[in-house]
Amino acid sequence: MTDPISATQFDITEVAGPGQVVGGVDTHLDTHTAACVDHLGRLLAHAQFPATAAGEKRLLAWLGGFGDLAAVGVEGTGSYGASLARKLTAERLRVVEVSRPNRQTRHQHGKSDPIDAEAAARAVLAGTATGTPKARTGVVESIRVLRTARSGAVKARTAATNTLKHLVVTAPEPLRSQLAGLPTDQLVEHATALRPAADLADPIQATKTALRRLARRCQHLTEEITDADTQLRALTRQTAPALLERCGVGPETAGQLLATAGDNPHRLHSNAAFAALCGASPVPVASGRTHRVRLNHGGDRQANSALHTIALVRMRHHQPTRAYVARRRTEGKTTKEIMRCLKRALCRELLPLIQQALTTPNLTPGGL
Repeated sequence: MTDPISATQFDITEVAGPGQVVGGVDTHLDTHTAACVDHLGRLLAHAQFPATAAGEKRLLAWLGGFGDLAAVGVEGTGSYGASLARKLTAERLRVVEVSRPNRQTRHQHGKSDPIDAEAAARAVLAGTATGTPKARTGVVESIRVLRTARSGAVKARTAATNTLKHLVVTAPEPLRSQLAGLPTDQLVEHATALRPAADLADPIQATKTALRRLARRCQHLTEEITDADTQLRALTRQTAPALLERCGVGPETAGQLLATAGDNPHRLHSNAAFAALCGASPVPVASGRTHRVRLNHGGDRQANSALHTIALVRMRHHQPTRAYVARRRTEGKTTKEIMRCLKRALCRELLPLIQQALTTPNLTPGGL
C-alpha cells in the first residue's frame, strides 16, 4: 500500500524505461555523493562533487551523461540537499525526497556515502520513495525563515531570563533583597537601571554588571521578537487571509501550517496526506477482535502543536465544536480520542484553504 504522505501524481510503473536512468544523491555540508542506476536497477557509477553551485552543475551533467534522466532521489532536501533540489527542479527534472535508510538495512549492507546514494536511486526506481520535496521558492519559504529566526530569539530570551533570575537568587545583599520577588518585566527594568561601579573585584559590582547585561539582552531580544511578530503577521495575512478567518487560527498557527505544507502544497494529494504529515492521522492498533486506533506520534510535531492549539480554542469558544465534544463524550470517547478526531477534521478543513491561498498568481516574493 502506498504511503499517503509520499503519493504523488506520478505513476510508479513509469519511473524509468529503456534508455533512461535514475540518480540518487547523498547530501552533506561540503560534498554530495551521486550514484546512477539504469532502468533495471544496475549500478552504472558513483562520484563525489563539492556542495557548491559549480559542483551541483557538474553533478547534473554527470548524471545526464548516462542517458535520459528520469528522476533523481535526494536525501536531505530540507537541509544539506535544499540547494541541489532547487537546482534540479529549475531544470524541470523530477526530484524525489528520500528518507535515510533504516538501521536494519544499514546493519546488513553497511554505511558509506556511495552506498547511501545508490540506495536513494534504488528507492526511487522501486517506488518506495515517491515524495515531492517542498519547493522553497515562494512566500512560504519567507515565512519559514522568519519563523526560524523568531524561534531562536524566543529560546535565547528564555535562557537569558532564567539566568537573570538565577543570578538574583545568589546575589549578595542588599542587591538580592532589592530584586527578589519582582515580576519578570519589572526585574528586567530594574536590572537595566543598575549602575555598577568600576571595581569589578567587588562581587556586588560584578553582579550588577552581569545583571545589567542580561537585562539589556532580554530587552534587545524582546524588540527582535516584536519586529518578527509584526512582519509575520502582515506576511501571513497577505498570504492566506481566508485561513486566518477560521475560528482559532491566528498568525502563529497559520504560519506554522503554511510552513509545513510548503510553497507547493498540491504535492499533498489529499487531506489524509496532510494529516499524516502533521502527525494527526489515526494509527490502527487492531488485533483479533480489537479494532481501535491511537494517536500518531510521528509527523511534524510543530504542526501538530498548531492543530492542538486551534482545537483547544475551538473547544472553548466554538459552539459547534463544543457540541461535538459533548456528543462524543456521551459515546464513551476519551479526551485524547476526541482531540485526535478534531485534529483530523481540522486537516480536512484547512488544507483546501492553504492550497487555494498558494495558487494565487501574485503570491511571489517579488510581489510582496
